[in-house]
Amino acid sequence: MINDEIKAKEVLVIGPNGEQVGIKSIEDARTLASYANLDLVLMNPNGTPPVCKVMDYNKYRYERQKKEKEALKKQRASQAELKEFRLSPVIDVGDFETKLRNVIKYLKKGDKIKLSIRFKGRQMAHTELGQEVLERFSARTLEYAEISEKPKLDGRTMTMMLVPKKDK
Repeated sequence: MINDEIKAKEVLVIGPNGEQVGIKSIEDARTLASYANLDLVLMNPNGTPPVCKVMDYNKYRYERQKKEKEALKKQRASQAELKEFRLSPVIDVGDFETKLRNVIKYLKKGDKIKLSIRFKGRQMAHTELGQEVLERFSARTLEYAEISEKPKLDGRTMTMMLVPKKDK
């Protein structure tokens, strides 16, 4: 609430430079703000007495929106999504290229990628084929991603993690 919207009888007034002016009647506080060509802004309505500050309200609102936007950007950056792509040790060229295009698209957006290969039946005897597929895949995404976890076999599944490169 600002200026005439404030309904309290007495308020604790803080000056434009952060100095404490003291407890004033609402009329005196409004007069003080109007002489300074600024607004009287209610900062803490629950205080005894309520706390008001003399400031430029539009500038305050602009700064607050700017901080909120910045905080939202940082929050998005820290919450990069994890996308999982399943490959096969006997993947065909067309499927490989399609998955590669999709992975690059997500890496550009800033998401982390988990590549996994599931070995079935006798494929377990040739896990090196799966490792070759993962290494070929990571080699093709080298300009967009870094390998955060090398290919490792866990049971019947081999996994590898890619993270987007940081722009310098």
